[in-house]
Amino acid sequence: MTLAKIKRGQAVQVVRVEDDTMRAQFIRFGIGEGSQLTCLEKIPFGPFMLRHNRQELAIGREVAENIIVAAR
Repeated sequence: MTLAKIKRGQAVQVVRVEDDTMRAQFIRFGIGEGSQLTCLEKIPFGPFMLRHNRQELAIGREVAENIIVAAR
């Protein structure tokens, strides 16, 4: 499933980032394959608020469609 399909409060593990450019950007944030993410908020028609360790970040819906995750 993609990151865009998760629900608020759901914890997931990153399986794969489809786009090479996005993968490089995520690595800068310390997020790669195997990273654990928790959905803090899904803003309607807006970004996803995620937590990775103690870091919070916003991911756009188009970006979230390119991130393959698995439920923890």
